[in-house]
Order: sequence, then C-alpha cells, then structure tokens
Amino acid sequence: MAETRRKLAELDPVWSRIRAEGEAAVQDEPLLGGLIHSSLLHHPTLERALAYRFSLKLASGEMSEQILREIADEAYAADPALGQAARADLVAVYDRDPACHRFIQPILFFKGYQAVQAYRIANWLWRQGRRDMAFFVQMRVSEMFGVDIHPAARIGQGIMIDHAHSIVIGETAVVGDNVSMLHSVTLGGTGKEHGDRHPKIGDGVLIGAGAKVLGNIHVGANSRIAAGSVVLADVPCCKTVAGVPARIVGDAGCDQPSVSMDHRLAE
Repeated sequence: MAETRRKLAELDPVWSRIRAEGEAAVQDEPLLGGLIHSSLLHHPTLERALAYRFSLKLASGEMSEQILREIADEAYAADPALGQAARADLVAVYDRDPACHRFIQPILFFKGYQAVQAYRIANWLWRQGRRDMAFFVQMRVSEMFGVDIHPAARIGQGIMIDHAHSIVIGETAVVGDNVSMLHSVTLGGTGKEHGDRHPKIGDGVLIGAGAKVLGNIHVGANSRIAAGSVVLADVPCCKTVAGVPARIVGDAGCDQPSVSMDHRLAE
C-alpha cells in the first residue's frame, strides 16, 4: 500500500494530496464520510471525481446524472488539457484565496471552481459541434452557481473566481492564463452588435468585485481593474485602472497582480 501511494504521488501529486486530505477529513468529521467517499475517495483519478461532481450538481428532471456523467467522462478522456487546467485552477485557488486551506475545498465547496470546470466541459462540447448540449450545460451552471459563461468563450488555465456570484462572460470573450476575478464581474458587449464584441483579458490580470469590462477591447497582461470600475477602452499592460468610466490611475504595483490579490490603490 505504501509503495502504491508513493507511485501515485509521483505520477499525480495533486490527486495524491486530494486523497490524503479527504481521508483526514473523514477522520475529523465522520458525518461527511459519505460525501467525501462518493465525491473523491471512490474515484481513481481527479478527472473521474470531477465528472461525478459535474453530474451530481447539474442533474435535473430534464437531464439525468448518468447522461451528464457519460458526457464528462468522454470529455476528460478525449481532451487531457481539461484535467491539466483543472489542476492549475485548483492550485490557483489554493494559492490566492486565504479562505482555502486544503485542495479538497474548491472541489467540494467552492462554486467558482466548480462552475469553471463545468464551463470547460461546455466549451469542449461547443468545439465538438454539440452546441445545444453546450447551451444546456451553460444554463444549468447559471442556475446552480450564478455563473453565466458562454460555452464559446475562451478561458485559459490557473483561473480563480472568488465568491463567484453574478459572473457573466460573453461569447467572444477571451481570458488568459492566471487571471483572478471577484464576484459580480461582467465581460460583456456594449449593445446588439454581432461578431467579435467582447473583451480580451491578458495573462495575470486582476479584476475587482463588480467591475464591468465592455466591448471588443484589450486588457493588457498583469494589469489591475479596480472594484466597481466600468472599462470601455483598452488597458495597457501593467497598469491600474479605476472609475466610471475607468481611467489609468497608476502602475499595477507588482509583477503578478492576479497572484498578489492586492486591490488597494496607491495614495
């Protein structure tokens, strides 16, 4: 058994840590044993566990757990990048959210993480040409988590959405790697125009609570958008913007604002 655990840790250290945390959690709170075993310890891989959580959370009278589980298992088997992104997102949440103390928390309890993983399956369906099923997943994610991400949006890995209430990301939006955002963020359009109409967010950007980024504009890498801002024009790299409409108020203040999570404005 010890040798098996060692090999597992070498092959997949994230999943190995999740299992160890799950076993410890069952010892600490036996009443959660059923949840933790069914959601984590019963499964051989993180992908299988995520597929189970996806089906459990999004099932309804309109779509059974079994069908959703088969869809998710197919997606993870066909595209290994989904599992890679799930691990990167998990580490991002653990590193950046001071309320996250264990890897198992986002998988079991944080709707931002769960919503992003469900979006990734919807995006896979969209890329396979299964548009109606992708829209169904989008609908259920919005209903269950209060997060509305169009399945055609392109989102990188290492994403952290804290609190994740009232998030809207439009069809032609692009979000780079290692981006952090808080609740009530909108990456939307400016009207009824068609075509490429949503923001392009660079790597390492930090978006504060309630910020609205509207139109086919570019937000440069490692920039910061202050809480409550309305961004209607391009933002250069490594700058901080604030206000309605947002204007440049200074530099970003550090090399990786999405990691530092510092929302304060310099006096």
